Amino acid sequence: MPAPEISKRPTISKRSGVSPFIAMDVMRDATAMERDPANKRRIIHLEVGQPSTPAPRRVRDAAAHALIHERLGYTDALGLPKLRTRIAQHYRDRHNVDVSAERIVVTSGSSGGFVLAFLACFDVGARVAISEPGYPAYRNILTALGLVPVGIPVGPATRWSMTPDLIDAAERTHGPIAGVLVASPANPTGTMLTPEALAALTASCAARGRWFISDEIYHGISYGMSEATALMSSPDAIVANSFSKYYSMTGWRLGWLVVPDRLVRPLECLAQNLFISPPAIAQEAAVAAFDATDELDTNVAVYAANRDLLLDALPDAGLDNFAPADGAFYLYADVSALLAKGSNADSVAFCHRMLHEAGVAATPGLDFDPLRGGQTVRFSFAGATADMAEAASRLKQWLA
Repeated sequence: MPAPEISKRPTISKRSGVSPFIAMDVMRDATAMERDPANKRRIIHLEVGQPSTPAPRRVRDAAAHALIHERLGYTDALGLPKLRTRIAQHYRDRHNVDVSAERIVVTSGSSGGFVLAFLACFDVGARVAISEPGYPAYRNILTALGLVPVGIPVGPATRWSMTPDLIDAAERTHGPIAGVLVASPANPTGTMLTPEALAALTASCAARGRWFISDEIYHGISYGMSEATALMSSPDAIVANSFSKYYSMTGWRLGWLVVPDRLVRPLECLAQNLFISPPAIAQEAAVAAFDATDELDTNVAVYAANRDLLLDALPDAGLDNFAPADGAFYLYADVSALLAKGSNADSVAFCHRMLHEAGVAATPGLDFDPLRGGQTVRFSFAGATADMAEAASRLKQWLA
């Protein structure tokens, strides 16, 4: 029987037309090069913000125990009670903030948390302020959900951070802003907000009836500055965190939100329908992560050594203009002087050549800043120290 004639093909939704996550594209290309027998050089990966260390031993032991002894079925949509209780204790222990376990929402990675928070807080068409440069998935998730990201350019004048004045100015230009999303430590810059700056932002949002969402997934990874949680200055703040970065559990896909009481039930209903529950084995194992700080702080000491090595070595390669790397594991470098010397049109072409000619993978700034990112590059120093030294050596030779 002949196939029916197709007179009109169904269309792809406009909401799916988001920009690619360029860091992931670079990782894909770098991995393909590694598998290519014609490639004679090992690739040094500085493109993705992923610790090179495994999950802590306590976490892996807890996962092995769970595989043998636990049923590992669906959990409550809001997460295992024992994990929610342990996360609440974490805020008492680390920040001296009293948070009830009922306000904790365990999520499928912080990415799942952002989807839930955006859906619970904003109606279609609402404007949400984000920093540029900033994590590209913020912009793309907001767009896919029918929301309007309002990029606020930041730079050295404000230590690469948003301020209440910048948000108010953006509102005068773009229209009412329903929410503000900040990260500290930030991706890609690594800069951190002081407690006073964070409090000024939360107070500004409270006075204007805006939701305030604080991305704190890099808490635990800082170099000389103390981390402040938005919960210290606002009980209405929404805090997103993750087991991916400090806890070295990227592939376990587990995060959490801390939310005001009135958001708990809406988030529960959304989570029930969108995700059913976070991964059971990851939740069972994550309870042990909070008792692995000795091992995890050893990882942070490696990041600190990597940071110091690159800040010392990269200027010899012509890379000497960085945002303040207070935390996380990134250097955000201005490469405009290097673009001017060669035929590289922008950071995308620059990173393409760096990968194929020097064997060093890094992420173009256009991933983080659609307007000014053509002149910047992000380097991740979450890998091994030997790899950082090799990358610096290759870049010095390549840029010579």
